[in-house]
Amino acid sequence: MRKPSIFVALSVLYAVSGIAHAQRPPAFEDCPTTVQSKHATPRLVFDSRSREYRSAIADAARGPINFAGRYILAEWGCGAGCVMAAAVDTKTGRVTSLPFTVSDWPLDVTEPLTYRANSCMLAVQGSRNESKEQGTYWYAFDGKAFRLRATVSQPAH
Repeated sequence: MRKPSIFVALSVLYAVSGIAHAQRPPAFEDCPTTVQSKHATPRLVFDSRSREYRSAIADAARGPINFAGRYILAEWGCGAGCVMAAAVDTKTGRVTSLPFTVSDWPLDVTEPLTYRANSCMLAVQGSRNESKEQGTYWYAFDGKAFRLRATVSQPAH
């Protein structure tokens, strides 16, 4: 009977180790925030991308905190099957635009943007800026920018 070579043993060990340590996609719990009580919204300070959509953003800013502890994530349509968004800081009035549009989300998805009041994570499903690349994109919001944390690709449909 032949003994397995050290190469085969190490290959099996490496494969099992990789499976055991496979990285899971981010979760809302990975970026917890404390939801603050909302006060009167200060005068809105728009970035260059959001200025054009100030009416939709101002309407949303009157609503409850729904994102990252003290922000209101405003969403509006940008055509058939297209969504844009911006985070409104309820303390300073600063508006930070999502740096892309979202379209072509899967048919079983009713909301291409998923977020929570008690988390700084944003899950984006579909295509960004109408590209052919589709997936679920996880962003963390730090109060100034949306930073990509992970991508889970989806086959094109």
